[in-house]
Amino acid sequence: MAIIQSFGAAQTVTGSCHFLQLKKGPKILVDCGYFQGRDEELIFEPFDFDPKKVNILLITHGHLDHIGRIPKLVKEGFDGKVIALRATMDLAEVILMDSAKIAEEDYKTALKKAKRSGQEKTVRPPVYTSDDAQAVFDLTIQYAEYNKAIQIAPDVKVTFRNAGHILGSATIQIEFAEEGVSKSVVFSGDLGGRDDLIMPSPTPVKSTDALYIESTYGDRDHRGLQETVKEFKEILNSTLNNQGNVLIPSFAIERTQEILLLLKQMYYDNELPVCKVFLDSPMAIRATQIYTNYHHQLNDSADKLMQRDGSVFDFPYLQYSLKNQDSMLINEQESGCIIIAGSGMCTGGRILHHFKHRLWDERNSVIFVGYQVQGTLGRQMIDGAESIQLYHESIKVNARIHMINGFSAHADQSNLLAWMADFDKLDKVFLIHGEPKQQATFKRVIEERLHKTTHIVEYAEEVWI
Repeated sequence: MAIIQSFGAAQTVTGSCHFLQLKKGPKILVDCGYFQGRDEELIFEPFDFDPKKVNILLITHGHLDHIGRIPKLVKEGFDGKVIALRATMDLAEVILMDSAKIAEEDYKTALKKAKRSGQEKTVRPPVYTSDDAQAVFDLTIQYAEYNKAIQIAPDVKVTFRNAGHILGSATIQIEFAEEGVSKSVVFSGDLGGRDDLIMPSPTPVKSTDALYIESTYGDRDHRGLQETVKEFKEILNSTLNNQGNVLIPSFAIERTQEILLLLKQMYYDNELPVCKVFLDSPMAIRATQIYTNYHHQLNDSADKLMQRDGSVFDFPYLQYSLKNQDSMLINEQESGCIIIAGSGMCTGGRILHHFKHRLWDERNSVIFVGYQVQGTLGRQMIDGAESIQLYHESIKVNARIHMINGFSAHADQSNLLAWMADFDKLDKVFLIHGEPKQQATFKRVIEERLHKTTHIVEYAEEVWI
């Protein structure tokens, strides 16, 4: 029998890492993600398995919580094969190199401060460096294609199917035979919804013995997309028509591309006032180019824009601010601007400089289009902070603060249940990638509505398939 152990994303939403050991066959790791939020300290801990014994690494998609520990895995001995979609590896390079750069810069800053007090030995070096991140792409990489099985051993094959979450995202089905008995396990990765601005709906899977499925929003449904888009348009028009500016802190991958596509559609539908739209994030600019390169993997809305003028995202109002001096020039624009910049939770990045220059002006608006974790600057603002501290200066929050919750790349409860209902054969369900409260609700709903035996996975427990 095969054994699966989860060394991350077990009763928590980050650190995705699932180890499949076959009785006869390769040892397979599905994802190796970064721990974030309250679990972030875990990234410094050694792996609870031997990286040298992993033969194959399968990657569901390029978000940091699914790929962020791969450089550490390589650093500690993994030298096997990586299998992922080409788009995923292109995004992974952007994300991992950026992650390493930030870690190195944070380490240098902390070390400099510690030296002044003689405490430099207390400063931990980064989990990995830029060289470690680059080493990932020196491994043997096999590029998967959607819906095409890959034979990885005589009795083992894997199939990647579109997950509809972000560009290159996939569900992964591993089929194997042991002692003449055929078995299958599916890992959902992160699933997208059925009503997404830029990604197609997730591809159904028809049969499996075991399903490891994410449960991030297993306890609730999202706000409707039409209602979300309507509010977004109203805020934009109200602010721009009042000679104000709109600031959008945005995540570089997926959310930024959704916003750009929406703005372009508004432009062509004559719903967007004359303005200047600045994408002020080097990482988001690189990610947007990668999305353009793989436009054939996006949905019909993106394809129509591509056919209309040869670009998914570009339109006359849009300008890319790649260099620091380009970003600084935005300050000369007094009104009529939409500024999209990172970071999405305002923990750093160029958005902070735009806050410094524009947050005090009551004509302006800030639109948050992604979840804001407790303790972040973004969370402070949506919780009603009257002022914030930036660069040793108190900045008055006079701009209008808006939180729009309907933009989500994650499937909600109804989407997850609908995708699961498409299985003709589904024996057991294992919940990962969610908080205990949400998972308990989702487990109950699955058992009541789909009548499937459901288990909430614990860290490192052995599940026999």
